[in-house]
Parts: sequence; C-alpha cells; structure tokens
Amino acid sequence: MSKYIGPRIRIVRRLGELPALTQKEQNRNTRPGQHGLARKKQTQFSYRLVEKQKIRFYYRISEKYLVRCVQVARKMIGPTGQLLLQQLEIRLDNLTYRLGWAKTLLSARQLVSHGHILVNCKVRHIGSFHCRPHQVVIVKNKENILRCVRKNSREFTQTFPDHISLNSSNFGATVNQWANWRKLPLSLNELLVIEYYSNRL
Repeated sequence: MSKYIGPRIRIVRRLGELPALTQKEQNRNTRPGQHGLARKKQTQFSYRLVEKQKIRFYYRISEKYLVRCVQVARKMIGPTGQLLLQQLEIRLDNLTYRLGWAKTLLSARQLVSHGHILVNCKVRHIGSFHCRPHQVVIVKNKENILRCVRKNSREFTQTFPDHISLNSSNFGATVNQWANWRKLPLSLNELLVIEYYSNRL
C-alpha cells in the first residue's frame, strides 16, 4: 500500500498521536474495529511493527521508500535510526509542514507538487526532495497562496524546529543544519524500526 485513502482517525486510534496525519481529535481511546475493546497481548513483533507504521503514516511514505531510506542509512557512518530520521525530516514536504505553512503533511505535499514552494529560487515539484544546509526555502509570491500560508502560520501551535531559521516577513526559511532527531514531534523509538528490518534486508 503506497497511498492510504481511508479514514485517518482510524490510524490515530491504532498507532497513537500523529499530528502530521490529521488535526482531528479522537473521541475513543480504544483500537478501531469490532474487537477494539478486547485486550490483545502485545508481542515483540507487534511493538516493532507499530513503530515502523508510525513512521510510514507520519511522513506519508510507502513501504518501498522506507526500505530504501533504511538501506541508505545503513551505509552512512553513525547510528542508523538517527540517520534515518534525519533523512525523513529534511524532505521538502516535511519542512513545509514543520514551518507551519500547511496544517498537515498531506496539504504540505500538495503545496510542493503544485509548484508553490521554491528552493534556492527554483521550483521543486517533488515532496521527497532532500534539502541541504544553507539552502533557502520560500513560498511563491502569489497572493492567494500567501494568504493561505499566512492563515496556517497563525494557527500553527507546534514547536518550531531549531535546524531552520524562519524569515516571517517574506515567508522564507534557511536550512541551518541537519535535523535534530530528538526534536521530532512524534513519540517514536527508532531502534525498534531498525530491529524490524534487521532480518528482512
């Protein structure tokens, strides 16, 4: 499954809080489905699977793409889990969301794919584009887009990432450094994700 088009609140009930997936608040604390109230014994595999699914649904990525990111992180020097999160945090659609220009990551990806976000004065239509330090990300100077971004910025309540500096006067931002994986607005154990793929890749 590369594109989930079902109810997002169902995923939140199953995996926990995923602020980038939806802004709706859940009314129930049980798992979705007919037997959601029943107690279910958690296995080691289920713990790892849940953490892996959190990453997939938070960043709205496919299983195939996540596998490719894990393989790239393994070849780099450093802790694999932290390097994996750094790759995902520096994506253009995620930066657009973390800057508060869109309410969810899906709407941020739509801004990017429609050509409303520029990187170093060049339009980037691909949400998975990896920004690098010292690159400048700005919103295209179109009145209706700026009005929408301005409204979303006023309603943005999350902690602003420290690896980006924002210029609120022209809706531009500069990537200062690689993302700090500790400031991820998601309760996640990345080691379980690496363990999940340890005997599968």
